[in-house]
Amino acid sequence: MKLISTLGAALALLCTFPLAHAQTWPAKALTWIVPFAAGGPTDAMARDIADKVGKQIGQPIIIENVAGAGGTIGATKASKAAPDGYTFLVGHMGYMGAAPSLYKKLGYDPVKGFEAVFRFPDTPLVLLVGKRSPYKSAADLIAAAKAQPGKVNFGNAGVGSTSHLIAALFAAQAGVEMVQVAYKGAAPALNDVIGGQVDAMFDQSNTALPQVQGGRMTALALTSLSPMPQQYPGVPTLAEKTLPGFEAATWYGVYAPKGTPKDIVNKMHQAYLKALGDKDWTQRMASQGIHLLPEAQYAPEAFAQHTAAEIEKWRKVTTAAKIQID
Repeated sequence: MKLISTLGAALALLCTFPLAHAQTWPAKALTWIVPFAAGGPTDAMARDIADKVGKQIGQPIIIENVAGAGGTIGATKASKAAPDGYTFLVGHMGYMGAAPSLYKKLGYDPVKGFEAVFRFPDTPLVLLVGKRSPYKSAADLIAAAKAQPGKVNFGNAGVGSTSHLIAALFAAQAGVEMVQVAYKGAAPALNDVIGGQVDAMFDQSNTALPQVQGGRMTALALTSLSPMPQQYPGVPTLAEKTLPGFEAATWYGVYAPKGTPKDIVNKMHQAYLKALGDKDWTQRMASQGIHLLPEAQYAPEAFAQHTAAEIEKWRKVTTAAKIQID
């Protein structure tokens, strides 16, 4: 009887350990894995948000940059981390939405291998042309592509990049053929659009803003459903003027390894919502071309559904456009 009683006590202790662990969390610094090099847009946004969330939870959040293979190396590492609430992944539409159809083999499953924690504000994209471009609207580009299939070319930041995928979505919904020109990064692609060597390109609204405001490029349309009059006055959305229903954005968010206690996930989400209560901060993001979302879309359940839906969306696009990395 004594042995049975001892075993029962041990089992009870084991069962209560996750709850007790969650109640004392966080007892030390957290790590957010960013699968890109330091200094890029994903890294910059992650550091900004980590600083705000860290202050809410009372512990610092350390950014660990694990670059390579389009973000899949860092995502693989995060998926294998202990689900103890101290290691998280900063996710991105590329390696959490498009990667399952771009790569034949992945070391992780974006849905089954992670717990969605919260979604960042989105970054819509802008359809850009050079200042001397003959194309004055998205409709002009589509008309030219229909009149002469293969005439219009789009630059992108590399095969499987956001700019590549969204240009493919644009071509599919517009029913046109165009040439995709892949570069090693967005900067050289943008330079060739400015110089007129390439007709057009999609780039993120925040990184494109200085080029447009500086008069080096013209913004023809936005990929968001709603316009951004403060940042891009007079620039229509593709959905309202040219391609009804068109919507795409570079999205980000925080994921935890599968099995992370729900209580910790909820505490992280609540800390993020409190951080978003800083109106000066959110207005600064908005002024930089970042699109704030309704509060419900930041929630873990909504973010998990969004991830699954994005995987199917980009599977259709990559299959139709025959885009594959390996």
